[in-house]
Amino acid sequence: MYTPHNHRTGAGAYARLGMETRAMSASPHQLIMMLFDGVITTIGMARHHIASGDAIARGNAISKAISIVDNGLKASLDAKAAGAAGAELVTNLSALYDFVIRRLLYANLRQDAKALDEAEAILENIASAWREVGGASVDN
Repeated sequence: MYTPHNHRTGAGAYARLGMETRAMSASPHQLIMMLFDGVITTIGMARHHIASGDAIARGNAISKAISIVDNGLKASLDAKAAGAAGAELVTNLSALYDFVIRRLLYANLRQDAKALDEAEAILENIASAWREVGGASVDN
């Protein structure tokens, strides 16, 4: 029997399948970009939930954003692969990701959309650099 709830669940499953398919065929660079896209989208959802006063949804969205930053972006840093020349970059990115996580926690505790804006701006800047690196490697 069709119900609106079944429709949402089916659409969600279809979207997850599409995401899984893209992830399985993506390059490492594309996977990182997917993480950036996901965390930025999730921060936008958290901002919406702050505005609407939905504390549970806000907490869930911010928890998801923190997980993407910590278990995705930060976990993908590899000082050994970066070598001596890239070690400082890895250290700096790790510190930035830690700062973003602290801002997200603060945003959740204080219902502070400005802290979300700050975290998002940092992530957008890093994502922009990743886009440029990806464009350069495609062009060359």
